Amino acid sequence: MFLLPPSVDDWLNEDHLARFVVEVVDQLDLSNLTRQYAGRGSKAHHPATLLAILVYGYATGVFSSRRLERATYDSVAFRYIAAGTHPDHDTLATFRRRFLDELAGLFVQVLEVALEMKLLKLGTVCLDGTKIHANASRHSALSHGHIEKLEVQLKAEVQDLFAQAESADQANVPDGVSLPDEIKRREDRLAAMAAAKVKIAARAEERYQREKAEYDEKMAARTAKEKDTGNKPGGKPPQAPTPGPKDSDQINLTDAESRIMPVSGGGFEQCYNAQAAVDVATMLVVATGLTQAPNDKEQVAPMLETLKAQAAVLGTAERLIADTGFSSEKNIKACEAAGIEPLIAVARDEHHPGWRERHSEPLPLPTDATPMQAMAHKLKTKAGRAAYALRKQTVEPVFGIIKSVMGFRQFLLRGLAGARGEWSLVCLAWNLKRMAVLRLQ
Repeated sequence: MFLLPPSVDDWLNEDHLARFVVEVVDQLDLSNLTRQYAGRGSKAHHPATLLAILVYGYATGVFSSRRLERATYDSVAFRYIAAGTHPDHDTLATFRRRFLDELAGLFVQVLEVALEMKLLKLGTVCLDGTKIHANASRHSALSHGHIEKLEVQLKAEVQDLFAQAESADQANVPDGVSLPDEIKRREDRLAAMAAAKVKIAARAEERYQREKAEYDEKMAARTAKEKDTGNKPGGKPPQAPTPGPKDSDQINLTDAESRIMPVSGGGFEQCYNAQAAVDVATMLVVATGLTQAPNDKEQVAPMLETLKAQAAVLGTAERLIADTGFSSEKNIKACEAAGIEPLIAVARDEHHPGWRERHSEPLPLPTDATPMQAMAHKLKTKAGRAAYALRKQTVEPVFGIIKSVMGFRQFLLRGLAGARGEWSLVCLAWNLKRMAVLRLQ
């Protein structure tokens, strides 16, 4: 019993994360969201309220729309954010799915707020990727070779069932078996597998065109070298790619755009490869990306494009640090062309190098050194080693907190676009969680 109505505002301390989330969301320009409401039907929940509920949910490990709805009744923090309202799970799920394209812009707006609060000054960024499970099981994946075997089996079963249906004597049909239902079930599965084969063939054609371009480039380089030197290049010539799908090519029937990828600790899972560029000084994620490629080799150029697009608002990064997964001469040159100093490991270092090696400088770099040799030399210097050591204490803790503290290990949304938008939401939530700590320091 209360003499006066209770105020939820009194139930949270001044430094609570929920208060900070509401304060930041109120500063964002949500006009792109609000103008999409047509004004028909019952009164809608304001986008700022729904966005704040989602962001605080992802920051505290509550991702499911049903759990978010329940939290607006059970949690003081969620009741504060929702201002006593209770958006149902359909509203929250539809809002999250509907405004995925706007999340990238809101992500940048939050970083603008960090700049205004003097919490961010872009300088050195560390780039890395992490595998996050798709909303699909790897057991729902079918390979092209297995599909062809199943098609033969199912077609034979359909023919047998048709023969049983046309036969006057159906004594050998088990009780309770509906022949039309059994036939339809197999025909539906055959249709699904036919569609899967079309998608696998399209992927195989894309792969062939990419590998063919790489093969032609290597052959042209070998021919030019032979012409210049007059000697046949050493080593085996590159093998020409083969068109068409391979038996091992797979597709997942639940989320066709996800891929089976190797994961840390061994084994393979149905995943997406999530990318993040993290500021060294603040551990704020300043750029995000998501790819279907299991390795990181081709992810430097897209991240440079993202950083360039954001430069007018956030400023220009001065240095990019990345591990061996990103190592290639093309990536080194791309960073230099963008005006960013690259520091990309070209090989794995020993875990316990000798003390003399740790406290000595390498021999002078030859004048005719390649970009890869120059990068290896830079990483052996004291300054290079000290700068590269920042990577492990910057981006890896961010991924560890997102997965182990915030609890985000699997996407809820399916498809590349859905997973990309959800990853932006996760990183936005992390940034607000981190900003709430930085403002008190």
